[in-house]
Amino acid sequence: MNVRTVIPVVVLLALVAADAFGCPNCKDAVDMSDPDGLNLLAMPFTLVGSFGCYVWREMRRQQREQSGGR
Repeated sequence: MNVRTVIPVVVLLALVAADAFGCPNCKDAVDMSDPDGLNLLAMPFTLVGSFGCYVWREMRRQQREQSGGR
């Protein structure tokens, strides 16, 4: 991908993401600055990030084992 295609896609996603804020309960929680609601919003990112970190570490471990690492 070149810069001419990446920049418009990023701008378009940023504009669309502003309107796609989430469910009404999430939006109300952010509007009221409810800490429990903010935790609810952070949970999907935490789960996906944790799983991604686990997969990354396992792949690194397997690569080290294949190359005779450590």
